[in-house]
Amino acid sequence: MRSKIINELAPSGVLRVGINKANILLVTGEKDNGEPSGVSPNLAHEIAMELGVGIKYISCDTPGGTAETIKNNICDIVLIADEPARAEFIRFTDAYVEIEATYIVPQNSPVKIISDVDQSQNRIAVSGTSAYDLYLTRTIKEASLHRGQGLPETAQLFLDKKLDALAGLRPALEENLERMSGMRILKDCFMTVEQAIGTHKTNSIGYEFLLDFITSAKSSGLISKLIKKYGVEGKLQVPK
Repeated sequence: MRSKIINELAPSGVLRVGINKANILLVTGEKDNGEPSGVSPNLAHEIAMELGVGIKYISCDTPGGTAETIKNNICDIVLIADEPARAEFIRFTDAYVEIEATYIVPQNSPVKIISDVDQSQNRIAVSGTSAYDLYLTRTIKEASLHRGQGLPETAQLFLDKKLDALAGLRPALEENLERMSGMRILKDCFMTVEQAIGTHKTNSIGYEFLLDFITSAKSSGLISKLIKKYGVEGKLQVPK
């Protein structure tokens, strides 16, 4: 059975892992050898150890670019958010962490709750190809979306263009709020981003292995230990 799993997930003998380095909650740094470090890279390392194979990280600047590595057969697995548009060509496990997504708005904005944002006069800054961008693209009916690449660029776009709302993951927005005057964060959220592990849709035995691995990683406390190890307690939630 193990050889069949490896044949699907690491046919070259090395597990090729797509990492979204734009998610600073899950990829918190870089090792001396240039490899990414953080909850996601460490979790991928644990998978490779379980399989008894080597590991190669493919770091991408955007979540959309990370997803494309599966479509283009550059990676064997990816660690990104489960999202319907991506699920068309990626098979995702259950989530291993969840992160709320919400908005920053100007202090004097009439927007009080999430449902106030989707109005024709409102312009929303959002990081392109992120899970919450894909979600807002599907669900926003009246407001307009204005995209940047990554949160730092998108936050600057929000400020420079004096847009009406900045979408993002709550922990990252809270950090940005410290550098923004006259702004506030909405208390409610428009979605919960579910970070999962994805592989090729044709991988059946390999997928079952990943599903079991994530279930065990949550129940054994491994995910919680990694969250503590990388100093992101209170920012990432482990699903029940």
